[in-house]
Parts: sequence; structure tokens; C-alpha cells
Amino acid sequence: VEILSTGGTADLLRRAEVPVKEVSEATGFPEMLDGRVKTLHPAVHGGLLARRDKPDHLAALAKHGIGLIDLVVVNLYPFEATVAKEGATPEEIIEQIDIGGPSMIRSAAKNHASVGVVCNPDRYGEVLDALKAHEGALPAALLKDLAREAFRTTARYDAAIGSWLAGQTEGKFPGFFYPLFEKVADLRYGENPHQKAALYRESGATGPSLATGEVLWGKELSFNNLLDLDSGLALAREFAGPACVIIKHNNPCGCSEGDSLVEAYRRAQAGDPVSAFGCVMALNRVVDAETAAAIASPDTFVEAIVAPGFAAGALDTLTRKQAWGKNVRIVKVGDLASSGGDRGLRNYQRIAGGLLLQDYDRMTMPTGPGPKCVTKRHPSEEETRDLMFAWTVCKHVMSNAIVFAKDRAVVGVGAGQMSRVDSSEIAVRKAGDRAKGAVLASDAFFPFPDGLEVAARAGVTAAIQPGGSRNDTAVIEAANAAGVAMLFTGMRHFRH
Repeated sequence: VEILSTGGTADLLRRAEVPVKEVSEATGFPEMLDGRVKTLHPAVHGGLLARRDKPDHLAALAKHGIGLIDLVVVNLYPFEATVAKEGATPEEIIEQIDIGGPSMIRSAAKNHASVGVVCNPDRYGEVLDALKAHEGALPAALLKDLAREAFRTTARYDAAIGSWLAGQTEGKFPGFFYPLFEKVADLRYGENPHQKAALYRESGATGPSLATGEVLWGKELSFNNLLDLDSGLALAREFAGPACVIIKHNNPCGCSEGDSLVEAYRRAQAGDPVSAFGCVMALNRVVDAETAAAIASPDTFVEAIVAPGFAAGALDTLTRKQAWGKNVRIVKVGDLASSGGDRGLRNYQRIAGGLLLQDYDRMTMPTGPGPKCVTKRHPSEEETRDLMFAWTVCKHVMSNAIVFAKDRAVVGVGAGQMSRVDSSEIAVRKAGDRAKGAVLASDAFFPFPDGLEVAARAGVTAAIQPGGSRNDTAVIEAANAAGVAMLFTGMRHFRH
């Protein structure tokens, strides 16, 4: 048995007193271009690709003094790990694009009837055992399985490179789109029990996210848990101050930003305590003991909680104080200020026969001077603060979306209605007496004055919306008649 290897690996084998022959000895050509060219040579690929059952192939090898190669073992350059490394430059990343390795893997895998290829260190033991058991030969079934894994490996590798290069083209959509994901776990079922499902992690994802987070406690996360927790996390990280978001069916039914985390939780819970029963919860600060005790009160039932972390004693309180604690799913995702969990550069959604690709809706307001007051009365400082809060929440509510807020807390939400006035009426009903002195946010323009008038009659004093309806004048007149201050943002936030 003869082992061929390149410089670094050859040195390692020699130090281990394993006989080895440099590839350059077999090719008669030295490594060049700082190691970029090592194995790209007919003496290597001829030995890999020659069919043993074709005499003319074997004659060609003999004519040129090329030996057969029976087994290739390759570890590719760590391209994905380099991309994920904080501060990695484009130059560093490009140097981790392996050329010779994938070429040898593909040559060996193409000729897998005769050549084995191992590109996964986890399989070294299996391959060694097979070689010992079969007198130095690998069985056909194993050769085929290794080839299958080899082509999957090179496909993933090239997809990662293509994805990274596509991300370097600011604002342009690629001609071909090939996202790369690695399976994390099978889920019990999908959105409904008759649907199968699994969780995948995006290649290179490292920062705060459900796909990279750590489950500290509880039953297996369900498909719906993950969807709801992700929505809550996306909204919670919008706020600079301590914030709590309560989600039901992918919509916030409670949300507050407070001076402390426990204050934010209490006011979020008060937003719609009936809907909050059986909720998932997202918080943007480490959960302290006081907040944990408030969450684990006798009148609550929480399915899952996600936060940057949990202080000493908080986890014990959440899991033992109430009956639901033994099953509550608790997920730690780390510091939300980290950019690594920014949900990717693009958002995509399947349609029959295709895929829709768009930028994530990261912007809350368009760049420029800010929202424009279009009414006679301008909002007060307190109203303006609450309008900005409500507008942020509204961006995360299913359209048609209406959000009522007061004192940086949601007091009523109308979500997912086909008519905007219906969403206003639901928000009024949810808010009750709390609508008096509250502000309103609408994710898109009011097509008619009715939605605003419903809110004004309930006591809403200020509104924020994109504007842009052909009936803007009528809506502004209705606001002026009711004494409602109204801002136009010039930016819509549909969510479907």
C-alpha cells in the first residue's frame, strides 16, 4: 500500500512514522502559486478516473507511467467556518475556497465502482473496519454510499460559496438561488399532526436565533412553537429598552417596553390576558428572578419562553412554581445585539412551482425627516412616543393590522382581517375602556374614514399610518373633526 499526500498532511504522517509519498513525486511537478495548485494533474485524476474494466484506459495509464488510485481521503478547506468567523475579510474567505479537494472528490465519486472516497471524518472508523473485513477492498454498497455523500458534500460546498458571493452583490437578486440548510432535528409534526416537519439551520448562522439557540428545559419544541417564538424574538429585538412580547398564532397579543423587564412583562400580560393563556413569550433581556416570579403567577399558562438568558434561580422558578413549568419550553439565544441572528439577507416563500424572494422588512421608517403630521393638531410628546411604539408593533402583526397602544404598551390588536374597519372594531373591543387616550397604528392606509372614526369614537387621540389612499383627504378631515392628531409615514408594512 502506498500513500500519496500533499505537503502539510505528508509532514504530519511522517512525524507519525507512516510511510508517505509526496504528490509532487508522482506528478513530477511541484506545488505552486502558494499551494493553490497541488493535485490538479493527469497523474492524479487519471489514476482516479481510469476504469478498471477498460483495457484502453489501463493502457493509457501504463503509457504515461500513471498508477491507479483506489481510495481518496479529503477534508475540504473550512470555507463555511471562515465565513462565520467574526471579522473575516473577503480575501481570507476566498483563500478558503478549495479547488483541488472537490476536484479529487468528484473524480473518485464518478468512478465509485472502483474508487472509494471519504470526505467525512466521522466515517473513518467504518471505512477502516470494512477494509480489514474485506481484505483491503470496499464492498460495492459502501462505495456507492460514499459516492453519494461525496456529491452531497461538494454540492453543499459550492452552494455555500455561491450563496456567499451572491450576498456580496448588494441589492441584486441572483439568477439562480440556492439556499443551504443543515438538518437540526425532526419535529413531532408540522403545523398540524398529519404533516411531517423538521428544523433546519442556515449555513453560517451563528448568532441569536431559534435555529442556533439552546433549549434549557421542557418538551420538544413544536413547529408552531418555533414559528411563534421566532415572531416574538423578531419584535422583541426591535426595542432598545427592556421589552416583553406575548405571541398567539403568530401575532402579538401583548407587548410592552418598560423601564425594567418585570414592568414590561406585567404590562404586556395585561394587554390581553385572555388571549395570553397558552402563549409563547419573547424577552430581550436576561430573565431575572423578579420577572420569572411574575411570569409564574397562578393565573398564567405559558407554552414557551425565549430570551437572551436566564439568571440564577429564574429557571428554577419558571419550571417549578406552576404546574405548567414541568413542560414549558425554555430557550436561550444569547445577546440580541449580536448581528449573527439577523434572519439572513433575504426572505423566501414557496408558491406552487416557484419561490418568492424579497428583502427582509428591516426598516421601520423611511430614511429622511421622519413622519409628517397631516392634521391641524400635532401629537404631544407622550402621544408621539406611543405612536412610534405602536408603529413598531404593527409591523409584526398580520395584515390588515390595527394596534392600539398607551404608555408603551399594547392595549388592543385587530389582526388578519380582510377589511381594515373590522380590524379597528376588534382593536376597540379588545382595548375596552383603555382605548380612551390611546394611540392607533395602521400597517397600511385607511381606504375610507370608517376605520379611523371607529377608533376615534372609542377615545383614540392620535394615529399613525402610511398614507397614500385616494381618500386621504377624507380621512384627514375625519381626524380633524374628531380632534385626532395623525402622522403619515410614507412606508407600508404589510405582513402575510
